[in-house]
Amino acid sequence: MDKSLDEIVAAKRTTRRGKPRGVRRGGARQQILGNTPKSADPAQRTRRAAPAAAPAVATTPFSEKIIVSNLPADVNEAQVRELFKTTVGPLKDVTMHYDAHGASKGIATVVFHKKGDGAQAYNQYNNRLIDGS
Repeated sequence: MDKSLDEIVAAKRTTRRGKPRGVRRGGARQQILGNTPKSADPAQRTRRAAPAAAPAVATTPFSEKIIVSNLPADVNEAQVRELFKTTVGPLKDVTMHYDAHGASKGIATVVFHKKGDGAQAYNQYNNRLIDGS
């Protein structure tokens, strides 16, 4: 205990070799960030500089599962099931989410039989009021 607190903190901030933490030569961090040294192999610099081209075609999500939120507290699982079954298509599962006291959180997970039905339900009901509420 013959050192001051500042000396102890300064000693802990350095590694065994006397360099401050986080100061390293080369290594994985530079490769990830793209900060390669000037003396790097030209072939490696070219590979890093030319990222792979992204596909130009936009893909459409085909989902079979959606999460419905902001439901009123009095809405139950049977009502959610009936709504999506009649307007979108057959369902595999409907799960309501409840808190520790058994009250509805106003969130339901709906899983459809067909893959595209989730996307259809999303397009049909996203940001829409149901029954004026």
